[in-house]
Amino acid sequence: MITIDQFNFKGEKVLIRVDFNVPLDVDFNITDDSRITATLPTLNKILGDGGSVILMSHLGRPKTGPEDKYSLRHILSHLSELLGKNIKFATDCIGADAVELAAGLVGGDVLLLENLRFYKEEEKGDRDFAQKLASMGTFYVNDAFGTAHRAHASTAIIADFFPGKKAFGYVMAREVENANKVMKAPQRPLTAIVGGAKVSDKILIVENLLEVADHIIIGGGMAYTFFKAQGGEIGNSLCEDERLQTCREILEKAKAKGVAIHLPSDSVIADKFAADANTQNCNSNAIPSGWMGLDVGVSACDDFKNVLLNSKTILWNGPMGVFEMDAFSKGTKTVAEAVAESTQNGAFSLIGGGDSAAAVHKFGFDDKVSYVSTGGGALLEYFEGKTLPGIAAIVEG
Repeated sequence: MITIDQFNFKGEKVLIRVDFNVPLDVDFNITDDSRITATLPTLNKILGDGGSVILMSHLGRPKTGPEDKYSLRHILSHLSELLGKNIKFATDCIGADAVELAAGLVGGDVLLLENLRFYKEEEKGDRDFAQKLASMGTFYVNDAFGTAHRAHASTAIIADFFPGKKAFGYVMAREVENANKVMKAPQRPLTAIVGGAKVSDKILIVENLLEVADHIIIGGGMAYTFFKAQGGEIGNSLCEDERLQTCREILEKAKAKGVAIHLPSDSVIADKFAADANTQNCNSNAIPSGWMGLDVGVSACDDFKNVLLNSKTILWNGPMGVFEMDAFSKGTKTVAEAVAESTQNGAFSLIGGGDSAAAVHKFGFDDKVSYVSTGGGALLEYFEGKTLPGIAAIVEG
């Protein structure tokens, strides 16, 4: 991989695509700054060499151009605090303001550009827009793994304007390196935990994992489609009837390949989708009418924990239940605890962004697992075997 370690940035104006798409509360305070802190080693390496930095990011999903609630100015003071320096801010990512500020940068300076997605050209991968961004810098670094699966102007197209002067930042390099530890050179047994609501969201990753995993634990709402596919009664549980045959095929493929599929033998069920619902524990394939499975049950927790404590490599993508509600969080918390304990015993564990990262954070296990990915969708597509445009743009010259 072409990383920033292979370059000295003295005198360079480095355009860095970062993923500062962080959650903000109603008062615009950052509630989780992990995506920002993850990039600090990259920024400090470039600034330490004597380079200047121009930061590019999106925030949220603005639909109609500039909106103050999506302005990156909301992260400015916190970023300044983390870097220990005043940061310049351009109120338009490609306007005269940005061009003028970029032109005046000297070694050690940092400029943050306004939200790239205030221009529809960003998501369209517009070449002219990419060129305007590129004209402000002398070197391009992509450190935004969370957007690496998008062929946007700032993540892929812009790289064309920097032949021989482009590289991955440390976040990108670590993401790919850790993903490859699971997919290309795992210590065995390798266990993948796949959860979430829908089978359709996870079909490709499960099929790809059948080629490398020894065990696949399936939890969350998607598990009930598997139970119905085998003739089980699932009450009002989430189910994708159009995916029943897909589930049967996955189970058949797993059996043929000797991959053990672990479904939750029992579930915590509720009479409505609410934090104050009536609940009980029952077999996952015998859920009464009017009730729905919202978490894996007591026996399933024990089964899953046993598998995880005997694993040497663990990939976790997706929660075991509706962990945002305390009544249905035990399954996800048990898995988090087991992954942490297994890691402590020498296993390598990769947490696959999104809800899994949120769960690990909620239960306080961030520093007890091997690596928490910053990119949910990008990591999924990488595990599905797809080429990520943001990676290809650097690798392919």
